[in-house]
Amino acid sequence: MNRIASGVAFSANFRSSLTRIAGDGCLLTDPADCWPYGYDNSRRHALPQAVVFATDEARIAALVRLCAEAGVALIARGRGTGTTGATVPDRGGIVLSFERMDRILRLVPADRLAVVQPGVLNATLQQALEPLGFFWPPDPTSAATCTIGGNLAYNSAGPRAVKYGTPRDNTLGLRAVDGCGESFRTGVLTTKGVVGYDLTRLVIGSEGTLALITEATLKLTPLPEARRTLRATYADIHAAAAAVSAIMAQPVTPCALEFMDAAAIATVRHFTEIDLPEGAGALLMIEVDGPRACIDAALNAVTAAAQVAGLLELRRADSAAEVAALWKARKSLSPTLRHIAPKKINEDVVVPVSRMGEFIEGLERLSHETGIRIVNFGHAGNGNIHVNLLIDPDDAGEVERARDCLDAMFSLVLRLGGTLSGEHGVGLEKRDFVGREIDPVALRLMSEIKRGFDPAGILNPGKGLPPVASNAQDESMG
Repeated sequence: MNRIASGVAFSANFRSSLTRIAGDGCLLTDPADCWPYGYDNSRRHALPQAVVFATDEARIAALVRLCAEAGVALIARGRGTGTTGATVPDRGGIVLSFERMDRILRLVPADRLAVVQPGVLNATLQQALEPLGFFWPPDPTSAATCTIGGNLAYNSAGPRAVKYGTPRDNTLGLRAVDGCGESFRTGVLTTKGVVGYDLTRLVIGSEGTLALITEATLKLTPLPEARRTLRATYADIHAAAAAVSAIMAQPVTPCALEFMDAAAIATVRHFTEIDLPEGAGALLMIEVDGPRACIDAALNAVTAAAQVAGLLELRRADSAAEVAALWKARKSLSPTLRHIAPKKINEDVVVPVSRMGEFIEGLERLSHETGIRIVNFGHAGNGNIHVNLLIDPDDAGEVERARDCLDAMFSLVLRLGGTLSGEHGVGLEKRDFVGREIDPVALRLMSEIKRGFDPAGILNPGKGLPPVASNAQDESMG
């Protein structure tokens, strides 16, 4: 595999070919124009040497071939809502923006599928599907601004994943371009199919390091007839964790099961007037959906499961206004955190549901030991916890303590049988910790897969995987 040099200078021939391949109005080279395409929501930034707006698969394939021959890094980008630095061009090169490939190509209700380009916004697709009585289950918090391509690149899911699964579970097939500039198709148009290896699930979640997705065939789900909402407040996280385990152990799976810990509740209370009982140490937001004829029975089953020792209050919403009121605490949390500290380090780890209480308790100890304020919330139904470390980036001592805290937190996650990322991906932020979770043989096999898809190592180099020990000098394998 060739080494990708950081910010390799473009030759005159390369520039000429780049201009021709990009097409009129689809190339930026002025640093001021390229600047906004060098960041993502991790707050990392690096200036790309050029930005190309993807318009069709043939031009993408030609661009990949050009970059592979010249050893120029090529980084795919949606709308930059990711939090791990996966779209930051830290080695220079070209950012390939998919924002203009935003067409919904086909909606086929009879086969429960949609065919879309990667630049379609998640919310735009949902709006197009609703009149047809369908939805695509992945629903990240950033649905209004994130793209389907980005959802696929990170396997980003959101609250509904507890019942309906992630993009890997809701995608039938892809069209993509590999690191050699060759187009290929994965998957099927049917819900069954076992011919060949499952390249669809392999490419999804690979953060643009294996191939560039140019089209996706998505599996649709009928909209539920009815939905019911509950808010349960508990004395502590252990009671809430026991309730989550009980809810997930009975036959009715909620469509959302969100939680906030004591620090999150205190944070919201400090900035917003929220009607919660005194002594609230944890909060669960629970939604149940399904056929109208069955919804009350489903709600009763979940309600019974939520009534464990330590329950302080259980509220049900019967109107849209009441639903909004119950969700107010959870939805106001993220905006509130932005007012507390100049920067938050947002990690989305996952632990077994039965270990959630133990994990939150461990985080409380780490917060006390390091002096770093930690606020936790997330998707309780699958143990996906968003851990927020609130720091001042101008305080060198606090930044160093936060780094130590993060290191210890990742160790705790793995000790409890968890994983380092549930839906935010790895990118640059977690790359150096991946070797703690994945064994050396598996890492070697993954690097060989990377080499097979991308022999020149140009596709988003240095993201996702750490360098393999036997080839540590070849950074492009990362």
